[in-house]
Amino acid sequence: MDTPLHDFLSRHRIHEVECVIPDMTGIARGKILPRDLFLASGEMRIPKSVLLNTVNGQQPDNGPFVGDTDPDMVCKPDAATVRIVPWAAEPVAVVIHDCEEWDGRPVQLSPRAVLRRVLALYERQGWKPVVAPEMEFYLVARQQNPHEPLQPPLGRTGKPEVGRQSYSIDAVNDFDPFFMELSNFCDQHQLGVETLIHEAGPGQMEINFSHGEPLELADRVFLFKRAVRETALRHGVFATFMAKPMEGEPGSAMHIHQSIVDVDGANIFSRADGGPSELFHHFIGGLQTYIPQVMPMFAPYVNSYRRLAPYMSAPINVRWGDDNRTCGIRIPKSGPAARRVENRVPGVDANPYLAMAATLACGWLGLQGGLQPSEPTQGSAWNVSHELPRHLEDAIEAMRACEPMKEILGETFVDAFCAVKELEYATYNRVISSWEREHLLLLV
Repeated sequence: MDTPLHDFLSRHRIHEVECVIPDMTGIARGKILPRDLFLASGEMRIPKSVLLNTVNGQQPDNGPFVGDTDPDMVCKPDAATVRIVPWAAEPVAVVIHDCEEWDGRPVQLSPRAVLRRVLALYERQGWKPVVAPEMEFYLVARQQNPHEPLQPPLGRTGKPEVGRQSYSIDAVNDFDPFFMELSNFCDQHQLGVETLIHEAGPGQMEINFSHGEPLELADRVFLFKRAVRETALRHGVFATFMAKPMEGEPGSAMHIHQSIVDVDGANIFSRADGGPSELFHHFIGGLQTYIPQVMPMFAPYVNSYRRLAPYMSAPINVRWGDDNRTCGIRIPKSGPAARRVENRVPGVDANPYLAMAATLACGWLGLQGGLQPSEPTQGSAWNVSHELPRHLEDAIEAMRACEPMKEILGETFVDAFCAVKELEYATYNRVISSWEREHLLLLV
């Protein structure tokens, strides 16, 4: 067992260790072990097929992806990820694990392995991606009936929010006890959270992360979602990372800011004279070309596509423009050293490892292929026709057919991921909605 892990657990008098891996949906799977057993074993073994769970706990035919005997995989703790679980009643730690085959090779189905695979392409070129995610989510009143629409929670005024409260300080203060505890938990959890903003929807918030290395940021987002949900429960409300939880209200995104630096730390998106480089434009060209081909990694559920609607602060296109929020690809105002690209397409319901892998893979294909972007959009892009798949089924078909992505992400992963999404879609498609009962029951 690594000395840093042993020292951490001893220093914090840890009783139990949450040994977790993110599956394809981004849900934490794993085991909880007593500290001594965790240190003695040095690894965790669980079925490889666990990675293939759908969001509702089903699995596609996993034989083609894991073998007919449903074998175990070996999960090794990543010592760099160990953290205190701040909401636990007694000292508990959490450690994210890497999934390995018995011969030590990465399990191709593992989201962490997929992201590492993409980052290795940049590393071989002498480049390092830098990312900074922005996370939007809703606080909603507790409810037990899934057939009832969600409602905003009651704040300190005893009244639910009404109207739009973008950037309202008072609206944030209405939930001060929640945010004070969440801030404390994020500090203890070492999540590097920077900014808190009230977004447009009732009870909709946004939290921004400090920029950094993509795998480490994906780990932080993965843990952050758990922290938000746990904190909300402690304060008598729910926190949801659904992309579109409320009809008629804005959806929730995970905007990803990204840039690339070379071995000297220089931003390859800027020339020596401070202007945008050719590589900057190639990266944008890659995003424009391939974002529509990997939409299941940015918008993984049927609900995800309800967010992608015009005039609702969410893109329907892959246009790009300077400081233009109507575009799917926005270039924030910045100096040459901080020149970056903001991918506004991913929803907050996306698996952070896979969303970051996908956006960097799109950019990589643009860099390697010398792809040229369109002209930048100067005005509103809302009048641009849909350039993204409108439904999950169409998105899955496009991803299955994209050979360059299979080469970058791994053919086994792409086929397995699409199989998981197809099963989720088929399960959803069997549900008879309230709209159908209301309008078809007696009228057709």
